[in-house]
Amino acid sequence: MISGMTELRHKYLRHHKKFPHVWCPGCGNGIVLGAFIRAIERLNLKKDDIVFASGIGCSGRMPTYVDFNTLHTTHGRALTFATGIKLAKPSLNVIVVMGDGDATAIGGNHFIHAARRNLDLTAVIINNQIYGMTGGQASPTTPYGAQSTTSPFSNIEHAFSIAELAVAAGASFVARGTVYHAAQLDKLIEKGIRKKGFSVIEVMSNCHVQFGRRNEMGDPVTMLKWFKDHAVSKDDGSSLPPDSLHDKFTVGILADEDKPNYIEAYKEIREKSQRN
Repeated sequence: MISGMTELRHKYLRHHKKFPHVWCPGCGNGIVLGAFIRAIERLNLKKDDIVFASGIGCSGRMPTYVDFNTLHTTHGRALTFATGIKLAKPSLNVIVVMGDGDATAIGGNHFIHAARRNLDLTAVIINNQIYGMTGGQASPTTPYGAQSTTSPFSNIEHAFSIAELAVAAGASFVARGTVYHAAQLDKLIEKGIRKKGFSVIEVMSNCHVQFGRRNEMGDPVTMLKWFKDHAVSKDDGSSLPPDSLHDKFTVGILADEDKPNYIEAYKEIREKSQRN
């Protein structure tokens, strides 16, 4: 009997043309892809009504594997392309996948202003704390003191907290999950797509080749266990003493607010201008 996941693979993936994939064995990107297609299945969206866009990096390959309308754009510019698509055809469900470097370094201003405008887009940001594809350079989320090819004697820059940055910038929906908590990740992505406005789902993921190896964090399984041990739910975190949270991060829904979004406001302005 064909399993449910096998059915989803045949339904949503370009398996006969694009596989095997290019990711390293044990990479968390495959877990994110699985969570994404399970969320799409529960939402019962038509494939032709979805646009899946990416920038450059390991995550940039993801749209290649899914049987939707897809767009592989330039480094840091995925949100700008996605904005144009949504403005041109607001009925589409536009989803953007980016890495931490892609979204918050060269794409940092686009990310902040997409949240400020509350664009009706869903952004899934895979945070593996390093530039994985291009050689292991430090990214804006590389932890203070960590090693990379550009910080071989330890990183002296403090890391962005992507989810908290999205909350502060004004996104309607913000959540954080991990590749260890795969079942929770399905639900967070599903809720993000359902939400009107700018939805951000940060996914803490392992890059055992470029980050884990340099920082003695072990193989993929060991890094997954690290996510298990260091993730704290929002409710649990609020009840713990601050000194116990210095090496932890919060998972779950961090913001869920109903507020006007740019796409709907732009439509209203356009209609007003046409009447006048």
